[in-house]
Amino acid sequence: MFDNLSERLGRTVKSLRGQGRLTDDNIKDTLREIRMALLEADVALPVVRSFIEHIREKAVGKEVLSSLSPGQALVKVVNDELVALMGQTHDGVELNAKPPIVILMAGLQGAGKTTTVAKLARRLVEQHKKHVMVVSADVYRPAAIDQLQTLANEVKATFIPSDPGQKPVNIARDAVAEARRQNADVLLVDTAGRLHIDEQMMDEIKAIHQTVEPQETLFVVDSMTGQDAANTAKAFGDALPLTGVILTKTDGDARGGAALSVRQITGKPIKYIGSGEKTEALEPFHPDRIASRILGMGDILTLVEEAQQKVDQDKAKKLVQKVRKGRGFDLEDLRDQFAQMENMGGLSSLIDKLPGVGGNISQQLQNPEHMKQMKRMVAIIDSMTPQERRKPEIINGSRKRRVANGSGTQIQDVNRLLKQHKQMQKMMKKMGNKGAMRGMMQQMKGKMPPGMPF
Repeated sequence: MFDNLSERLGRTVKSLRGQGRLTDDNIKDTLREIRMALLEADVALPVVRSFIEHIREKAVGKEVLSSLSPGQALVKVVNDELVALMGQTHDGVELNAKPPIVILMAGLQGAGKTTTVAKLARRLVEQHKKHVMVVSADVYRPAAIDQLQTLANEVKATFIPSDPGQKPVNIARDAVAEARRQNADVLLVDTAGRLHIDEQMMDEIKAIHQTVEPQETLFVVDSMTGQDAANTAKAFGDALPLTGVILTKTDGDARGGAALSVRQITGKPIKYIGSGEKTEALEPFHPDRIASRILGMGDILTLVEEAQQKVDQDKAKKLVQKVRKGRGFDLEDLRDQFAQMENMGGLSSLIDKLPGVGGNISQQLQNPEHMKQMKRMVAIIDSMTPQERRKPEIINGSRKRRVANGSGTQIQDVNRLLKQHKQMQKMMKKMGNKGAMRGMMQQMKGKMPPGMPF
């Protein structure tokens, strides 16, 4: 998300930092660039106007103009206004109320509501150690109830059965009673979506809301619909006392207009953003960190948190000890690194969070060809015997043919992987000798093997 906006604003910010002083002309040019970048990102026009006006007021203020580095001072103004636009601080779901805490999920059909219910349930189970129950009040969409049951099993949430023959209001009321009976901490209620906002849909969800009296009413919306997402959220907000918004499909939204419009148009905070179908792909929405990402300054805090939560710490320690002792970085280790990377959302997700990177590099890494290449490399390693993975040097011509046939690749692909692994092995050996992060960065900088997807 934000790739296009980040690229445009990144260029503007870079040019600003070099300014010894600010004049009416370069402030005017900067504001024009920011305005165009926001409009291209599909940010709602009223939001753009307000945003630009706030920056203009502060740009000509004493604090910026009298600064020793006015360009950098104006960059800070842009950053602060982005944070203010998106809501200042992260506002998670309320978990301090008397259990069971009822969370009602609303939204249009196709927004990813049911998957988001599972993602949120997983987060509450794994990170907050809550006993979570889920129920589907969607009696209209074929297999909606079965889908939620399958996902509930995956995320270790307790599924409350429901039937398409029941009334949604009765399903929700009975689910609250069952959650109380089982001493659940949280009950997530998945409601039916429609292809568009209609009176029947609104009446039904209002009745459910009145019956279960939820602590949280979250609107789930597809971020790829741009400013329409904010307008739809407002329509739901006018009908229901929403407490927040969850943006979905942010991996496919390169513009980010919804994230920048929702808060100001609805007055409701974005609580989480989701990407992809995997149930772990939901992260808290931190406005300050998102603003930093947009301006190309990275998001190290989120990267560290993801590493703590998703990286196998034992495997990471063993690899460090192995390298320090001078033992080889074998193909099993390489495969583990691919798996850890996948757990953290793929390489493009990592790159987005690194300061001074992102932008074009992230877009290149989202190229389907890079994903195919990584999967091809994993398939090649999987086709090897355990001995071959530990000792790649024993892989001769006949073994290469067998591995290529087993993985559905060509011998050239096997040769390429072995060559790239050998180069990485040398790099790891030098890192082990130096034993310092500085040494690692110097070795890696600009020396990645050609064609390597990272």
